[in-house]
Amino acid sequence: MKKREKPQRKDNVIFFPGLEKRLADKGLESLQKKNFAEAITLLEEARELDAENGDILIGLVLAYFEAASFHKAKVLTNEMLLKGIGDYFQLVDLYLTILIQLHEYPEIVSTIEALLEEKEIPPEKQDHFLTILQFSRRMAENIQPELTEDLPEENDSKKLNLFSFHNLNQQMLVIANLAEKNVRPYIPEIQDYLIAEDGHPFLKTMLLTLLKEQEYDKELTVNKFNLLQKVIPTELPEINLQTRMKKIEELIGDRLENSNPVLFENIIGMVERIFFISYPFDLQPESPDAWAAAFHLLAHDYLGIEPKINSISGEYQVSSDKIELAMAKIREIEEISYPNI
Repeated sequence: MKKREKPQRKDNVIFFPGLEKRLADKGLESLQKKNFAEAITLLEEARELDAENGDILIGLVLAYFEAASFHKAKVLTNEMLLKGIGDYFQLVDLYLTILIQLHEYPEIVSTIEALLEEKEIPPEKQDHFLTILQFSRRMAENIQPELTEDLPEENDSKKLNLFSFHNLNQQMLVIANLAEKNVRPYIPEIQDYLIAEDGHPFLKTMLLTLLKEQEYDKELTVNKFNLLQKVIPTELPEINLQTRMKKIEELIGDRLENSNPVLFENIIGMVERIFFISYPFDLQPESPDAWAAAFHLLAHDYLGIEPKINSISGEYQVSSDKIELAMAKIREIEEISYPNI
């Protein structure tokens, strides 16, 4: 016969058995419904009763992150890593994502370098971490003297002069420096860059996310891939929550996450890269199944596996024509790719 749990006592207040689980369940439900403030309250209460419960803590980290409480998310994730609570590499990934939001590039560099030194990174995640490391090293460096000569000063009549830089890395540095400033005095130049044919799609995405972070709520026009779209930054979705991207990842996950996790991770990296560069455009074809099939086929091609379009077409129940259209667009965007950081 199972023993009845004794009520927990704290500061002379009695908590009945299972209370932490009920709080955790309600907190995670609130998180799923995007009620982040409520989720935080419930999960913090659950944490007080069960301080080392991995499910409660990871839920609380995610709630902090979604509520933009990045410093709290960082402290709690670091604490979990030190205590060995939860899946180590899931937490490292999350920790790095939080540090990127906080623009703490030196810490990102030191974290990844330590992992590389200790040979802790699994082979399938090497490229992912090296990409983050290269970008963070670039951002963490003090701007070289030859670059600073032309970079805009704080009081330089509020000019960015983005088009005066032919080097994408210099343009990236200028945009990165805006993160600590009020972007509104630079809006005319930002609009010029967003609509210009020669503005890089990657940097346009950086500008849009910056405008969204700073709650800019006026209409702007964006030009990417010879398409024009009017947007209001505050109304744009979060990059990592784009509806079609999440649906594509779900479709691919249903087929590969358990049967071939390495291939799945490679495809997800490609999906996120393409959707970062194309943000906020919904490119043709409309069908998420066509895009999922196209990513699946291209991943086979890149890995030297003979792609079988008829087989994949049947698996995703979408026509070969739509798959080929999506593949052509992915290849076009892959050629643009990220700046050489």
